[in-house]
Amino acid sequence: QARLVESGGGLVQPGGSLRLSCVTSGSTFTFYKMAWYRQAPGKRRELVATITTENTTYLADSVKGRFTISTGNHENTMYLQMNNLQPEDTALYLCFGERQFGLGEYWGQGTQVTVSS
Repeated sequence: QARLVESGGGLVQPGGSLRLSCVTSGSTFTFYKMAWYRQAPGKRRELVATITTENTTYLADSVKGRFTISTGNHENTMYLQMNNLQPEDTALYLCFGERQFGLGEYWGQGTQVTVSS
């Protein structure tokens, strides 16, 4: 059973940067698509960015020009480089992995990002 673990969150001042990582263990397959979601208290879960095995990427309008999604050398590893962070970026950031042909979806537990002066 695949397990996704996020890391890299923390407290940062407005204008600062963080790099989130998502590492997968226990998988015998490759995710077709991986994504970052975020959820702030009292708000709906929001899609932040996606990347596929073809290296097709998507970024939400709210983070374009500030965030970059990428994959790592190890299979099913993903990163989110976040620059010029703002208080509205404060949320729990969750890693998501999707297998092709509806074979399964997997979520991590999340890593907290807090942007505050």
